[in-house]
Amino acid sequence: MKKKIGYLGSGAWGICLANLLAKNGHDVQIWSATRDILDYIEEKKEHPKFPGIPLASSLRGTTNLEELIQDKDLLVESVTTKGFRSVLQKMTAFTTKLPPLVITSKGIEIGTGLLLPEIALEILGEQQQYLIGCLTGPSLAQEVMQEMPASVVAAAFDLDLMQLIQRVFTTPYFRVYPNVDVFGAAFGGAMKNIIAIACGISDGLGFGQNAKAALLTRGLHEMRKLAPVKNCLVETLNGLSGLGDLATTCLSTLSRNYTFGKLLAEGKNSESAKNNIGMVVEGVSTCVSVRELGHKYQIPLPITESIYSIIYENKNLSEVVKVLLTREIKEEYL
Repeated sequence: MKKKIGYLGSGAWGICLANLLAKNGHDVQIWSATRDILDYIEEKKEHPKFPGIPLASSLRGTTNLEELIQDKDLLVESVTTKGFRSVLQKMTAFTTKLPPLVITSKGIEIGTGLLLPEIALEILGEQQQYLIGCLTGPSLAQEVMQEMPASVVAAAFDLDLMQLIQRVFTTPYFRVYPNVDVFGAAFGGAMKNIIAIACGISDGLGFGQNAKAALLTRGLHEMRKLAPVKNCLVETLNGLSGLGDLATTCLSTLSRNYTFGKLLAEGKNSESAKNNIGMVVEGVSTCVSVRELGHKYQIPLPITESIYSIIYENKNLSEVVKVLLTREIKEEYL
């Protein structure tokens, strides 16, 4: 059944999913804070980050947030973690009866340590948790735009919403699996970005596949250690929103977090690397949030600490790697 969908965010992933929904037969309107990118989409009918790949002709754009949420069956967001709270607050100022919201951004808020679904619950109220869901998992925007096979997770507090997300997003090339662990799904998608930066650094330093496999595995261990404090089911991290997303982000040169790490290893500073990528690198801020959570709950997170020290304390990469490699070896606990 055709749905009226308002899409928040016009970055690479936002336009990618809005296009998927439009091609799936839904009426999709995209919101952006700036007009330029909407004009580009309407004129060129292609993704500005992936020229040559056509967009659905039915896609419409607006810079008016109040217009976007009117008469919609569903809202989907792909804004930055930093901007998520303010956008949601602005929407609730227009109406107390928002349509259901699908969160696709991946991050943890600095200062509060809140996952994006937790921020939504804080703003909308626990009594409206039935309106909150998320879509996450291993899904590189360029590959989805090219209609290459991908499998992701739809999680929601409400069964009907979870099934709705599954129906509107599923295509022959984009498989959507249901999952009831909203926090676990959101947490895995956020924290894996830190490990991807580490893997990019490792490759940039020429450390080879053995080192990257160790980082990926020990990174998953860090995720599993911290997950319980965010009320996540640890076993969720064994699935698409955990290990699946971790593998894709750590192993692909299409990943912006992996690329950011590689650029650091090649000698660029943090700002220069971000400018080179030209898109938000969520792992940069997420490592601050995760480090804060580790300190708060006294959970050692050596990879996260290492990435933080490189980005925010300008520590020498070789010295940081040396510290990691000379840590006391303990029995592997899974």
